[in-house]
Amino acid sequence: MWNMKSTLLFVASLVAVILISMSMASADEKTITPKEFATTISEVPSKVGNFISSEVEKTKAYQTKVWSEAKTKWPWTMFKGKSND
Repeated sequence: MWNMKSTLLFVASLVAVILISMSMASADEKTITPKEFATTISEVPSKVGNFISSEVEKTKAYQTKVWSEAKTKWPWTMFKGKSND
């Protein structure tokens, strides 16, 4: 069922996972208190709302700019005379 090669591969990968997880857990990290966690979670809806509204405003500004440039370009002005401005 298990041969020597697969057993060594399993042990090596297990050691690698343990070493990586130990290197990620640093003693310098600040632990979060439950109050800080609750505050962070309560701020999420407002942050998401602010992000979405700013993206909507950026999109509107971009579309206004692109559409105004497109109005002056070839397909729409090809049949338009100078007196129809």
